[in-house]
Amino acid sequence: MREETMRGQILQLLVHNSRLTPEEIGQQIGAEPEEVAKEIQLMEENKVICGYNTLINWENTDREMVTALIEVKVTPQRGNGFDKIAERIYRFEEVKAVYLMSGGFDLTVILEGKSLKEIAFFVSDKLAPIDAVIGTATHFVLKSYKDHGVIISQGDKKEDKRMIVSP
Repeated sequence: MREETMRGQILQLLVHNSRLTPEEIGQQIGAEPEEVAKEIQLMEENKVICGYNTLINWENTDREMVTALIEVKVTPQRGNGFDKIAERIYRFEEVKAVYLMSGGFDLTVILEGKSLKEIAFFVSDKLAPIDAVIGTATHFVLKSYKDHGVIISQGDKKEDKRMIVSP
C-alpha cells in the first residue's frame, strides 16, 4: 500500500473538520504550517477544495426548513448532453445540489425552502417549465439521521427508566 500524500492527508482532515488551522493540520501530519497553507491554497485554486460549509441541524433552531429531493427526467440536448440543463437548474438560488444519475431518472435536484408550498412553487413555476424537463417526482426529507458523515439524530433514543432487577 502506498504512503498517503500530504494532499490526501490534508483532505482527510478537512473533510471531517474544515475549521482546522494549518498549524493544527501540520501537527497531525508532521508538516510545517506554511507548507500546509500553501497546499490548501493550491487545492482551492485548482478547485480540489470548492468551498467550506457549516452543517446545521435545522430541527434544533426556530427556523422552519424543508428539504426536498427531486427526481428529474429530461431530454438531453444535442451537443451538450445533460450539462446545459443541469447548469440552468443549479443557477436557481434555492437549489443546493444537482447530480447526474444512472437508473430511472436523469438528475437529482436537492432543494431547501421554508415550506412545502415554496418547494411546490419552485417545481411548478421554475423547474417543470424548462423545455427539456419531461417529468419530476418530489420527495421530502422527514428527518435527518446522518449528513455529510455526521450523526444528526440517533432516532427516538429515550432514556431507559426501568428499574434494574438482579437476582
